[in-house]
Amino acid sequence: MKKVEYRIRIGPDDRYRHIHIKEKGKIVYFRIQYETKINEIWYPVVRYDTAHGFAHRDLLSKKGDVTKTPLFNQDYNDALTFAESDLKSNWEYYKRRFLEVKDE
Repeated sequence: MKKVEYRIRIGPDDRYRHIHIKEKGKIVYFRIQYETKINEIWYPVVRYDTAHGFAHRDLLSKKGDVTKTPLFNQDYNDALTFAESDLKSNWEYYKRRFLEVKDE
């Protein structure tokens, strides 16, 4: 098995964290997450992973709520490619959504 892990800064207060495990050329686990820093604290905004035995997206809120959406592609290689593309293309949208939710 081969484990790959890295972080990429995508904005002044924004980063992309990536981890995946590959076995015999196939992804067997991944977790990628977009995070934003507010008042020196890093907050997870959106995460794609294979926890719970299936590929899915978690949209998080500042209050800690999580909205889970399954990915219909169960091939983890394809799911990881989709997830990476989505986060890198849409992180600014996810940040606006995260910041617009009112604290109660």
